[in-house]
Amino acid sequence: MLVVAALGGNALLKRGEPLTAEVQRKNVKTAARSLADVVRTGHDLVVTHGNGPQVGLLALQGASYKPDEAYPLDVLGAETEGMIGYMIEQELENALGHDRPVATLLTQVVVDPKDPAFEKPTKFVGPVYDREEAERRAAGAGWSIAPDGQHWRRVVPSPKPQEIPDMRVLKLLLDQGVVVVCAGGGGIPVMRREDGSLMGVEAVIDKDAASALLARQLGADALLLLTDVDAVYQGFGTDQSMPLSELTVAEARALELPAGSMGPKLQAACDFAASGGISGIGRLQDAVAILEGSAGTRVSAGFQHQRGL
Repeated sequence: MLVVAALGGNALLKRGEPLTAEVQRKNVKTAARSLADVVRTGHDLVVTHGNGPQVGLLALQGASYKPDEAYPLDVLGAETEGMIGYMIEQELENALGHDRPVATLLTQVVVDPKDPAFEKPTKFVGPVYDREEAERRAAGAGWSIAPDGQHWRRVVPSPKPQEIPDMRVLKLLLDQGVVVVCAGGGGIPVMRREDGSLMGVEAVIDKDAASALLARQLGADALLLLTDVDAVYQGFGTDQSMPLSELTVAEARALELPAGSMGPKLQAACDFAASGGISGIGRLQDAVAILEGSAGTRVSAGFQHQRGL
């Protein structure tokens, strides 16, 4: 079975932790052990991951340059995809005892230049600030900012992914039994010129949306959206909260969930499950159990699927 596993930001950096290589390496090592279990169970694996804090940090570093010398977001996305991919690749190779080849592919993802997201930035990047500092930085750098819980962060455009032009390379690697790390941070945002050539664009694509597109185009059997919450909850945060173990796409789409937390994950889960596969949402350490139907929340087109796939 082909599984696409999307690592939530907590797999690399938990809120409040310093954005150091040492901290990220420690978290990636833990994530790699769970991913290795998926491979050892007999599945082929593609891994995607987020990059919000990392791309934001590089953008902060770039602020020390002259405005015309700072690197655009697509280049920063490529840099973080390589950095994080390297860590995941190495730790996953170690966790597998070098029994399976692992490769990281810098992945371009095509977006529509007319996407309304370019007019309304919503994607959080970089560290958190109090409101006063966020407003000061926004005024100096021309940022858009928005509240993130009790703090404030920079926001950038997040257009919908339309196409993955590197799909042929991905399939070649999978055909050779390679565990692939790709589409990091939602992939490198690019758009097509009139002549068909590609060019980068200032944006950050939602990782879960890109992962769902990737899973559909690969014809994957399962999409795992792995985070630090054990399941999707009805009435989360209330006295009546209840974990939901199985949902149809229709039931999942009818749930009202916060746009900044579980909402995008459930949307991605529905987008993939509607194509016929199984989507699972839950904790990273429960990856195999989610596939087996004994943990997390699974979303399918109907209840006719079999547990354990």
